[in-house]
Amino acid sequence: MLTKYIPCDVPKDKEGEFLSNLQKSTNGSGRLMLFAGDQKVEHLNNDFYGEGIPLEDNDPSHMFEIASRAKIGVFATQLGLISRYGKDYKNIPYLVKINSKTNLLPYDAKDPYSEQWFGVKDIVRFKEISGLDIRGVGYTVYLGGEHEHSMLKEAARVVREAHEEGMLAVLWIYPKGRFVKDEHDPHLIAGAAGVGACLGADFVKLKVPYENGKFIPDLLREATGAAGKTGVLCEGGSKIEAESFLKELYEQIHIGGSRGNGTGRNIHQRPLEEAIRMANAIYAVTCENASLSEALRIWRG
Repeated sequence: MLTKYIPCDVPKDKEGEFLSNLQKSTNGSGRLMLFAGDQKVEHLNNDFYGEGIPLEDNDPSHMFEIASRAKIGVFATQLGLISRYGKDYKNIPYLVKINSKTNLLPYDAKDPYSEQWFGVKDIVRFKEISGLDIRGVGYTVYLGGEHEHSMLKEAARVVREAHEEGMLAVLWIYPKGRFVKDEHDPHLIAGAAGVGACLGADFVKLKVPYENGKFIPDLLREATGAAGKTGVLCEGGSKIEAESFLKELYEQIHIGGSRGNGTGRNIHQRPLEEAIRMANAIYAVTCENASLSEALRIWRG
């Protein structure tokens, strides 16, 4: 029952809207397939141009084409990009990322701070003006640095204000900074999951836990347990072979207990038709309870 995921800070007159956003975004499964398109700020053009990346990926419209033609839960990107392309892609379900930073300043030089660009009220007003299907907002928190208190305060307010408007709230929570020795430490990632729950997020996007540089599905259970009713989304990471990605995703959900994924490069760093098939395969595993073999058939066309 999706109603068990309705937080108490959603007003009674907004519960229907919140439940509708959750229902549509998860296909009634409670699992979210988040197509991540926020990297043009986060990674500049490194993810969109270069060896092994199709030239069409350099144009932002490539991501919008994928999001408009593939099965997805939400397409997460910045408000300005949605503003530039939204009139041409009104059928996309959007989640607005309201803070972002570039990766030019190394983390060992200064602890990261990703300041909020817009308030939730700005997003609500944009939704009214544009008529677009905006279902939620997203915000990144970097734990472990000197600025975490500011980001935690902003994130708490973002979640509360999103719920008051009947929208979903998704937090990216990544331990980073000079005092973080291993971003993929399973115990540390579980701590980040617990912070997401304490902030009231509906979903929290986390690093994938590793042991000796490898993903072991059982390692994820500590994080999904610590998150409680907050759904854990594993980041997609750098592009890998589609078969390996889909196998890991299936294990994250069915062994590790995650409730979705946040995938960017493993989708958009492919030619359009391939990207659509990959997105559909990820959606099938995440939101349609497809088996791994069924997802691989979708990917292979």
